[in-house]
Amino acid sequence: MEVKAVRGFADILPEEVPTWRKVEEEARRTLEAFGFQEIRVPVLERTELFQRGIGDETDIVQKEMYTFEDRGGDSVTLRPEATASIARAYVEHRLYARDSEARLYFIGPMFRYERPQKGRLRQFHQIDAEVFGVDHPMVDAEVMALLMELLKRVGVQQCELQLNSLGCPSCRGPFRRELQDFLQRRLDELCPDCRRRAQSNPLRTFDCKVPQCRKVMEEAPLLEDHLCDACRGHFERVRAHLEELGIPFVVNPRMVRGLDYYTRTAFEVVAEGLGAQNAVAAGGRYDRLVSELGGPDIPGIGFAIGMERLLLLIPPEPAPPTALLFIAALGEEAQRMAFRWSWALKLQGLPTMVDYRGRSLKAQLRRADKFAIPFVAIVGEDEIAQGQVILRDMKKGTQERVPLQGFPEEVLKRLL
Repeated sequence: MEVKAVRGFADILPEEVPTWRKVEEEARRTLEAFGFQEIRVPVLERTELFQRGIGDETDIVQKEMYTFEDRGGDSVTLRPEATASIARAYVEHRLYARDSEARLYFIGPMFRYERPQKGRLRQFHQIDAEVFGVDHPMVDAEVMALLMELLKRVGVQQCELQLNSLGCPSCRGPFRRELQDFLQRRLDELCPDCRRRAQSNPLRTFDCKVPQCRKVMEEAPLLEDHLCDACRGHFERVRAHLEELGIPFVVNPRMVRGLDYYTRTAFEVVAEGLGAQNAVAAGGRYDRLVSELGGPDIPGIGFAIGMERLLLLIPPEPAPPTALLFIAALGEEAQRMAFRWSWALKLQGLPTMVDYRGRSLKAQLRRADKFAIPFVAIVGEDEIAQGQVILRDMKKGTQERVPLQGFPEEVLKRLL
């Protein structure tokens, strides 16, 4: 019986890898140009990290995490997102003691038990960027502008930045109570998930995709009407700084985030062609997360880009040829020669392929053409006797003779 991949876990095949690498390499270039340093955090964390960081009543913690007991009896979880893990590392290693501001980024897989669909898998990948130590509205604007610039550089053409303010505990408390009262009055019109959220996590009802719930929430009270003066002023300055940088945006007063740690600025980048779940990236400010995890009172803001969704929006990168040179060897002596040459050329950085199965010249040329290898070197008994190797340009259909003696050095001069 054939063993297949677990549902919701996908292989990234060789012809797909060039597009992934293009995005990852551009992300590293761009983020490092903006002062970010790469950090790598474990796949597995203590479950309490996400219960405390993300929030015990969130859908992620309640329904989506891969959680189990290890052999020592500890509850551990495959990370469902990166921010909590990065914040944990920031606190555990006292990175705040090195400098008051830290800019960190991470690229890697996350895990959530969701219904697999287009661009949304149970193992998915994110580009994550975080700024710790600064609560100035300019940083909020810079982080969002950086996100839009990165998306542009990797080839995303049409997308929209949406933002909102989620306030702080002092202004969100009264709003939460008013929203709960509203939801209780309309409970019969809500889906089962939103009935549960109405008490445990009422802000998440704004994020429901069920048409009937969306219709109800059009009449719901809005957080923007309950912001305290400090939060309102912060949000106004964030928008002003985005305008200074020439970044278009739309205020979406019904936009919320599914993680409890967000305060004040929250944002998403949405794009057409992704279905109901149309966000390709999202993020926000989390000024209490570090202290919730046992660190000092240090603010933070960041974003995450969903790689699988992003790749749906950009053209695929053509796969490079498997090799630049194919050595077609005819006969035992020629094959030993090709074996030595290919090793020497690979050591010098020239990708080279050799056929070890002793097939005919015609079959070897077909194989080189199949892999779009641009140059073929042909060597057999006649070429050895003449002291020359035939070097064929497969694209132009031309060929020339190259001295057998010193062939690797000559080829390196021509092809590299």
